[in-house]
Amino acid sequence: MKKIGLALGGGGARGLSHIMFIKALDELGIKPYIISGTSIGSIIGGFYAGGMTGEELEHLTEHISIREISKMIDLTVLKPAGLVKGKGVMQFMEEHLPVLEFENLKIPLKIIATDFWNKKEVIFESGSLLDAIRSSISIPAVFVPYQIGSTILIDGGIVNPLPMSAIRDQCDILIAIDVSGTMVPHKNNIKPSLFDSVMNAFGIMESTLVESHLEDYKPELYVKPRLENVQVLDFHKAKSIMKSVHKDVDAFKKQLSLIIEGKPQGKSRGIFSMFTKKQG
Repeated sequence: MKKIGLALGGGGARGLSHIMFIKALDELGIKPYIISGTSIGSIIGGFYAGGMTGEELEHLTEHISIREISKMIDLTVLKPAGLVKGKGVMQFMEEHLPVLEFENLKIPLKIIATDFWNKKEVIFESGSLLDAIRSSISIPAVFVPYQIGSTILIDGGIVNPLPMSAIRDQCDILIAIDVSGTMVPHKNNIKPSLFDSVMNAFGIMESTLVESHLEDYKPELYVKPRLENVQVLDFHKAKSIMKSVHKDVDAFKKQLSLIIEGKPQGKSRGIFSMFTKKQG
């Protein structure tokens, strides 16, 4: 049996679409051997590796109340390091995650964060799942950086927005889901807002990293749904975000089935499966 690795990329609210690809895996009766996640990918990965199905994740996401969302957006007052403290997110995770320690996960999981001062990637794979997720989602200027001991941690997307490298050597078939999305100018206003400027600048940087990593790690299946003009904090659009990728999901299921069967694949909307491991 071939070992399947699943790399879940960062992208804020766009990452809710990860859930639909997980549902597709469930429908195909496929369970990953190992998972890696950055930022929102670390959250979805934590729930999935902890034992939740795609359908359960979809139900949880669609039934988060406005009150719960407002509690998670606990704005800072005196700390200029970020807009959101992150304590509300931690509380939500503690209440809803199936398990709170890596050692109790159903599927091995690696979560990526960035050591701010040392400018290095940090890979979490043991200990507190909450600490790992909170570190990985610390988008600069949005979340206050997270501190563990003397280490200051920020969003994993700064160094590894689509963490294929963390699991490439531990799987035979690597699936990489890129939810960075696509931004296009609005019809009557092509000038971005301050927030858009900052977030899209990060997006440009991360896209460049992903392109480089695709050449280095060559996933058997790379997926990038269009997700046009979905903003990082558009979590209130959960239903429409998940619905928007249904064609990508259909293509994903067909391509993955072909890969597992060892048959040649073509290209489909949003799916790029031309990456194959070099034969040594």
